[in-house]
Amino acid sequence: MKTLQKLTAEISEAVRELETDYPEVYRFLDKSPVLLNGAVDSRDINVKMLKDYLETLKELIKHYKETHTANGKVLKKIML
Repeated sequence: MKTLQKLTAEISEAVRELETDYPEVYRFLDKSPVLLNGAVDSRDINVKMLKDYLETLKELIKHYKETHTANGKVLKKIML
């Protein structure tokens, strides 16, 4: 099971990727707040909520990569 620390690090990495590589998507993150299933404050956030949020970010990145093109070719980030 992933720890809270590992999950928050992965979330930070995904958000950084959006900010750096897809700023046109990143700017909408703060305009569409994510509600973590009933969390009233940070004490209510649990591992499942963070996993769900991380998966949402990953799906957002994946979808954006798959659907946005330049010169008729799908943009792909080279993963090193």
